[in-house]
Amino acid sequence: MFLAGLAGGMVNSIAGGGSFITFPALIAAGVPPIAANATNTFASCAGYVGGAAGFRQELWTHRACLPRILLCASLGGGCGAWLLLQTSSVTFNRVVPWWLLFATILLVWGEPLQQRWRLTAGTYAALSRITTALLTVLLLLVCTYGGFFNAGLGIILLAYLTFAGYQDIHLMNGLKLIVSAMVALWAIAVFGAGDLIAWREGAIVMAGTLVGGYGAARTARLVNPERVRQVIIAVAAGMTAYFFIWG
Repeated sequence: MFLAGLAGGMVNSIAGGGSFITFPALIAAGVPPIAANATNTFASCAGYVGGAAGFRQELWTHRACLPRILLCASLGGGCGAWLLLQTSSVTFNRVVPWWLLFATILLVWGEPLQQRWRLTAGTYAALSRITTALLTVLLLLVCTYGGFFNAGLGIILLAYLTFAGYQDIHLMNGLKLIVSAMVALWAIAVFGAGDLIAWREGAIVMAGTLVGGYGAARTARLVNPERVRQVIIAVAAGMTAYFFIWG
């Protein structure tokens, strides 16, 4: 579980998708799926915080936009976690493979879709205005997804930031991590009140994500994100197939 947390924290800082490693590891350790989802959010939070600290210089240069972004993250994270508390184990087990498939599709084809959208939005001024008006609502929905099901949140956030017009990958990674951290903190508060978190298993994975997240953020410029992305695609596809067949 510690090694899974270490690997998950590293890939969350570099490319996103670390929950494809930590979530199955918690289930393999015997944690029930809903509790594993909640525990994964708890365990990943330290990696998000550590990773965001590694990108603090980039975040400081864009500090003016942080209050609005973090407010959306707080509201969405709390709402998504509350929705999970209302979901039965049977329903959750049925939707998990589809959530994983959705996140995997975004991981594989997200960048071409993002580019197509930006080209379309740039061509039609009205669409561009609509896009601008909907960005806050879209971020709120993304954060609600993250509060409900943590896997794939980083990938979806990178897609959102691309839609929003960000281009500096290191700034985007920093924003992705600080939003993920805020979503996780509010979700943890709700999950803790609902007694969903397996604290011992989560603490072991958390220790790994903290070390991996901070270390990878500090060395992110030395690593090829595309290589990491290719590995995560393979893991994501394998986990998605596993949950469809045996989940």
